[in-house]
Amino acid sequence: MRIFTAVLGTETNSFAPLPTGLSDFAPIVADEDGRRTVHPYGQIIRAVQERATAEGHDVVVGRGGFATPGGLTTRAAYETLRDRMLEDLRAALPVDVVALGLHGAMIAEGYEDAEGDLLAHVRALVGRDAIVSAELDLHGHLTDLKRESADILVFFKEYPHTDIYDRAVETVDLAVRAARGEIRPVMSVADCGMVSIFHTSREPMRGFVDRMFELEDEAGVLSISFVHSFPWGDCAGLGAKILVVTDDDAPRGEALADRLAREIFAQRGAFLAHYLTPDHAIEAALDTEGRPVVVADAADNPGGGAAGDSTFLLRALIARGATSVAFGPLWDPGAVALCLAAGEGARLPLRIGGKTSPASGDPLDVEARVLACKRDAKMLNTFGRGEDWPLGHAVAIDVDGIEIVLTRSREQALGDVFTDLGVDWRAKKIVVVKSAQHFYAAFAPSAARVVYVDTPASMTMNWADLPYRARPAGLWPFDE
Repeated sequence: MRIFTAVLGTETNSFAPLPTGLSDFAPIVADEDGRRTVHPYGQIIRAVQERATAEGHDVVVGRGGFATPGGLTTRAAYETLRDRMLEDLRAALPVDVVALGLHGAMIAEGYEDAEGDLLAHVRALVGRDAIVSAELDLHGHLTDLKRESADILVFFKEYPHTDIYDRAVETVDLAVRAARGEIRPVMSVADCGMVSIFHTSREPMRGFVDRMFELEDEAGVLSISFVHSFPWGDCAGLGAKILVVTDDDAPRGEALADRLAREIFAQRGAFLAHYLTPDHAIEAALDTEGRPVVVADAADNPGGGAAGDSTFLLRALIARGATSVAFGPLWDPGAVALCLAAGEGARLPLRIGGKTSPASGDPLDVEARVLACKRDAKMLNTFGRGEDWPLGHAVAIDVDGIEIVLTRSREQALGDVFTDLGVDWRAKKIVVVKSAQHFYAAFAPSAARVVYVDTPASMTMNWADLPYRARPAGLWPFDE
């Protein structure tokens, strides 16, 4: 069997100020034959290679790339990346299976559903006899174009995304079985009619995800995905949906998808975490017995397209005179360069954060002591799986008892951004992470409490004030 695999994606925040260009897309593999992935979203390639090694399949790895979430992807970037992948696929023909890793929420200039467009081009190349499959982020948008262009779509089940590899293995298994004629996958979709944030680390989502796994054990049910969608992606495909893949049983799939969608909508007010203002979050942390209290600066999460340099929460901590605080990562390439030049132990005035847009707040002028400098820093225990992730040029500074990790690259706290720079976050009273939820697996086991904060940054939870233009009518909470 001949299998083509590649990865392409990003998550587009329509209200973020930073455009996503070609240079923002990092390569997914580290060698020419594509056998070593270097990105968390490259697990589909790993799963294909493992299946090929076990069964003797022929594998072609196409070019692609993955970008840290940001604003609108440029037309030139998307079309260049798409056409490179299609060129590789064309050279690989004929193929039996296409297994792609996508995000699902990329919006590019002229392409509201970029990955749907990509899948449509793939289908046009390989024809209807080949199996087209894709693994996608649960924050993707499930559109008719994606569903009509593919045979199998599988979305992550967990948020934080601790199951990327598991869903990749599932995708490849279903695609290979379909290519052999062992199954005939049929996809059924039901619209939940709502937008929300669904943390699978707590109820009621934890129980719902567990039940999806149980339902998949039933004969004829191949896969179930709850597609959360991405509230900051302004497009016609916005909105949570249920996707059920059955073995040639569309009526059963449609009935099950509809039932699950109704269950989700019935609990629509129960999914959101409680988001506090910066001042209330600091009060809650200081009033909590034990340490550390982990505070998620969710609205400034680079993993959702925010800049990662907002100062709202940091300003509140400084104004309060808070100490025993770890804070990071704060994106500030200029401040990193100054600290690297000054060296460890130096004391210097710094203007940090607040560089990108009004959603970043105003910069802070501080007197800083440089604690650590690294040009090859690592983020440890990403997604709670014990894996390291390159953080690049980074420094740790102390500002009156607040130890801040500054980075040259824009990254969210997928894991521990502190330890490699000598910051003992577990000993602090307050630990602030620039992340909405992916921090959870790495930090929550050591936390006395986890607190979520909302600010006016680019991922604000105040969706009603965002200037949507394309979102469909009738979505809760916008419309009852």
